[in-house]
Formats: sequence, structure tokens, C-alpha cells
Amino acid sequence: MVQYKYIALTNTCMATLMAAIDINIVLIALPAIFNGIKLDPFSSFQYLLWILFGYSVVTATMLVSFGRLSDMFGRVKLYNLGFAIFTAGSILLSITPNTGNTGAIEIIIFRVIQGVGGAFIFSNSAAIITDAFPEKERGRALGINQLMFLIGSIVGLTLGGILAVYNWRLVFLIGVPVGVAGTIWSYWKLKEQHITRKKHKIDLWGNVSFAAGLILILVGLTYGLQPYENSTMGWTNPRVITSLAVGAAMLIAFPFIELRVGEPMFDLRLFRNRQFAAGNAAAFLSSLARGGVMVMFIVLLQGIWLPLHGYSIDSTPFWAGIFMLPLSIGMAIAGLISGSLSDKHGARVLTTVGMILAGITFLSFTFLSADFAYLSFAVISFVIGAGFGIFSSPNITSIMCSVPPEHRGAASGMRAALNNCGGMISQMIFFTIIIVSLNVTLPGALSGALLSTGASTQIANTFRNIPATTALFAALLGYNPVATILHGMGSAVTSALSPHTLSTLTGPTFFANAIANPFMSALREAFVIGAILCFVAAILSALKVKKTSEPPCTTRDVKGGKTIQGGD
Repeated sequence: MVQYKYIALTNTCMATLMAAIDINIVLIALPAIFNGIKLDPFSSFQYLLWILFGYSVVTATMLVSFGRLSDMFGRVKLYNLGFAIFTAGSILLSITPNTGNTGAIEIIIFRVIQGVGGAFIFSNSAAIITDAFPEKERGRALGINQLMFLIGSIVGLTLGGILAVYNWRLVFLIGVPVGVAGTIWSYWKLKEQHITRKKHKIDLWGNVSFAAGLILILVGLTYGLQPYENSTMGWTNPRVITSLAVGAAMLIAFPFIELRVGEPMFDLRLFRNRQFAAGNAAAFLSSLARGGVMVMFIVLLQGIWLPLHGYSIDSTPFWAGIFMLPLSIGMAIAGLISGSLSDKHGARVLTTVGMILAGITFLSFTFLSADFAYLSFAVISFVIGAGFGIFSSPNITSIMCSVPPEHRGAASGMRAALNNCGGMISQMIFFTIIIVSLNVTLPGALSGALLSTGASTQIANTFRNIPATTALFAALLGYNPVATILHGMGSAVTSALSPHTLSTLTGPTFFANAIANPFMSALREAFVIGAILCFVAAILSALKVKKTSEPPCTTRDVKGGKTIQGGD
């Protein structure tokens, strides 16, 4: 008979795999999705942001609340519900009925449904594994779960490019079989391994202040990336300022509320534990450093490097996924090995070394040119992936083993919330750094490139006023906006161009060449910031105790209430 701990691990790995596939498959297949629903990228910037970030906003705001609810009503019960909701969201996405703006709104809504399911899954999977495994095996088990997330990233990046060639709906349909099978299995086989606390009260004001505050912050950051009036970004928009200010006020009020209520949503006293506090702080900084890298690499590959090396625009999503595999493979291999090592030697050295390695590799990226040799890119990508992989599994284990069993759901939710928020904020920070830098360097570079082809001063001046956001997201979506802009200027302007000049401007390499140097200059600034974040995370990791010195990670038997080791 199969031991329960392996049933729990296998099922949570299926959920993690499914969620990872859907997150990354959308990232790589955005061009096919936009083409499939006939959405004009020039007038749909806000939809692109919400297709990218909507899932993360919802998940991040619900993780802590769902973690607390799972401690009260059952981790397995809410995890099972999340599996079913996520699967339903995937099915709805695959049958999105409309096109244009309506279709985009439907995709965003269905992604939100996925986000609710994902919050249930991520807030409970680590706690379920921790409950099921004895202390000496938890690092390896959590490492395997992390490995499945990384395998899902690899599968998503690869399949996103392959399936997008045939039909964009397949991008969302691919995870449905896993979701259906996993949902049935989880309801059938998983069982509670801890004492639920149904008589405890729900912290209404704590939930409201945390969720509303976080939503307002993330919404403000999202719309801050969009142009406002005559500005290329929206940071001066009164609605953005108000959203950020009110959100920050509510998050500042959250700890004061939690310290005054009898049964808080999250017991802030857990942060008195150095292991828990340092682990979560390091995880947040690691996520800040890592989260935007994937998007920036996709922009670099799809919008610049692949066109410069003769790849057609239609094929860039597929090849971008293929060429990014070294990063995911490095994370997967290192994550599995470090999880097992942490069971024997503790987390401090591994997490510290992982972050130092990632920081050094970030700095090495600053020496790459836009026309880099792929082997160099692949090696550096593998090493930075290995750095994050070495850090991740031991850090999760140290966090989960530092809290009492009755708080594991809330602790898992807090850990996942910080990770998700860090990833999303990271993407926004990287976008902001790139856009601000491009606003300074891109107009001159683009205007000069146009004049060098024989285009008129009128055309050069028109392109000089292109918002940096338009150029950046054109690169992200893997298409050349020059033809569209020339078409909008009228036939009188385009007819004055020689056939050779027109062919050059609308060819696959002109736009990539024009934005290459400004983009790489901006990207280097982002990499330096990423390196600094990694080094600070390494310092925090070094502050951990050598091995978890808190009470052993025990699990309470639901029926008898007795303490047991693991879930054999």
C-alpha cells in the first residue's frame, strides 16, 4: 500500500505543475493570444497588463486569508476546492467566446478565476507536504514540489510556442486534463493531518485591510505603467496616487489591527522567530530580483535577438521558449539537489550561496551586447537559474519548519503571498526602469535610424514621439510596429519613400536594430538592481540559525489529537 505522504506529494506536485504551465504558457504565447482575439496592441496596452498581472493580483491578495481559513476549516478541503476552481478557469479560458476588447475582458475575468484557485493551491500545498512528511524528509519533498513548478515552467515556455502556432486556445486547454485528474484524485485520497479550529473567529478587519490595501497598491502600480495625458507613464495620475496612498495606509494599519484583535488573520508574533522572519524577507527580495527577469528575457529574445538572427516574427515565441530553457533547467536541477542537502546540513549555507551566485550572475549579464553569442547567454542563464534553485527549496523548508503545526496554513499563505507580490512588483519595477531609460534614449536612436535609411525628417520626427511603452510592448509581443505607424501617416507620406527604404523600414531587423542599444542600456541598470537585491537576500539568509532550532516540525493527528512525526 502506498504511504500517504507520497500520495500527498504526488497530488500537490500535479497542482503545482498545472499552475506553473498556465502562468508561463501565457507569458510566451501573448502574441498568439492577441492575434487570436484580434486585439490591436497599440490601443490595448491596459488589457495586456491585466492579462499579465490579473492572475498575480488576485492570488497575492488572497493567499494569507486563505491560509488562515485553511487552518480553521481544513487545508485539504480548501486545497481541493482550489484545484477544482483553477481547472474551471482553464476550461473557461479555452472557450473564450468573443474577440476584441470584449474577448480581452473575458480572458482577464477567467484569469481572475484561475487566480482564486491558485491562491487556494499555493496557500496549502507546502503546508500539506509539511504535515505529511517527517522532518528529516521535508527538504527533499519540498524540493521535489519546487522541481515540478520549474518543470511546469519549462513545459509552459516550450508548449506555449508550439501550441500558439496551431491555435491559441490550446494554450489554455493543455492544463485541463491534469486539472480534472488531479481534482478527482485530491477529493478521493487526500485527508486532513492537523486539528481544524472551526470555533475560531474570522478576522474581518484584518482580512479587509490586508486584501484591499494590497489590491490598491498593485492596481496603482499597474496603471502607473500606462501613459497619462502627455506623460509616457501614469505616476502623476491622481487615481494612481490615490490608489497607492490609500493602499499604503491600509497596509500600515494592518499590523496594528492584527495586534489588537483576539484571533488575528496572521499571528505577527511569528516574525519574532528569526528563522521565519529572515527566510520570508530573503524570499521576498529573491522574488523581487527574479520576477522581472523572465519577462525581460522574452522581450530581449522575441523583440531583438531572434529577429537580428534571421528568425521570422511568427516563429519568435517558439524559439524564445526554447532558448530560455537553460534558466529553468538550472533551477530544476539545483532545486532538487539543494532540497535533499538541506535535510542533512540545514538551510543557511545553501540559501546564502544561492543568492550570492545569483547576484554575481546578474552582474555578468551586464557585459552582454544585444548581438550576443547564444552559448554565453545559455551558460549565464543556467548559472543564475541554479543560484535561485539552490536558494528556493531550503528556504521554503526553513520557513515551514520554523512555525508550530497549527500556524502552517497561515505561514504558507504569507510565504506564498510575499513571493507572488515580489514577483509581480519585480515585473513592474523592471518595466518602469526600462521605460524611464527608453524615454531618454529611444527617441534619438529611432529618429537617427530612420534618417539613415533615407526617410524624411517628417517621418523621423513622428517616430521620435513614439511612447517607450509602445516600443517595449511591441517587442514583448514580437512584432514590428513601423508598418502600422507608417500606414497611419497616410499614403502621401509612404508613397514618397523609395521601395528600398520602405522595404528596410518594414523588414524584420530595422525595429530590432533601432531599439537594441537603448534597450540593452536600460536592461543593464535593471540587472545591477537585481544583483543588489540578491546580495541583500544573501545577508538575510546568513542571519538564519545553522539548523532549525525551534520545536520539531510535528504534526497533530486529527482524530486523536496526539503529536506524530510526519504522515507515514
